[in-house]
Amino acid sequence: MHQQSTDKQDIFQTLTANGAKGALFQNIRPVPNNSPVTDLADKNLRCNAGGNSGSGTTTVSVAAGSTVSFTADQAVYHQGPVTFYMTKVDSAAAADGSSDWFKIKEIGPTFSGGQASWDMSATYSTTIPSQIPAGDYLLRIEQLGIHNPGSPPQFYISCAQVKVTGGGSGKPSPTTKIPGKKSCIQTACETLSDFVPRTFRPRQEHRLWLHCEHLQQLQILRCSWTQGRYILGTL
Repeated sequence: MHQQSTDKQDIFQTLTANGAKGALFQNIRPVPNNSPVTDLADKNLRCNAGGNSGSGTTTVSVAAGSTVSFTADQAVYHQGPVTFYMTKVDSAAAADGSSDWFKIKEIGPTFSGGQASWDMSATYSTTIPSQIPAGDYLLRIEQLGIHNPGSPPQFYISCAQVKVTGGGSGKPSPTTKIPGKKSCIQTACETLSDFVPRTFRPRQEHRLWLHCEHLQQLQILRCSWTQGRYILGTL
């Protein structure tokens, strides 16, 4: 189920590839509104609501090893990781995202003085892996909002359609289905594996820790204490 929201949220709507920024939803499947996906069993976790096909979206050629960027309608302002995934498909325009996905990049928090700092940007970039085989892919960006303690996590998602040129014979691993197992955050397995100082918990970011504990109860994240530090991570 695609949940409605009264808050203005980020919509990743333009893709920069080959040094050129595309038009609105030119290479990204249109996102109908700014509501997050919150149902962990929802197929909309793949490419957002209405994103099961991309017949009206242009597929852009990108070289393996090159950089691409997603830009949202505004800077992200809810704390949480940003993750990039790809899946190889026969046709980027026709693919429904039911194939195997692999993670290519994750942007988590940095920590200083017991406080977390998230990358709250409007544009996020990733590198197309240099050894993946040439061909059509869906390239997916996900911003996972974990800002509301006691509430479901909020997934803000967009999918771009790309044709990778060059590349190699690599076989990306591990892979996952979206949606997948609840114990794997669905679309962000291994997310937030950063070590967090213990002093982080009772201070300014207490709400994040409360929410982390809630996500742990939902089997989405874990909050554990080991070797003198708290760890955020997936089960």
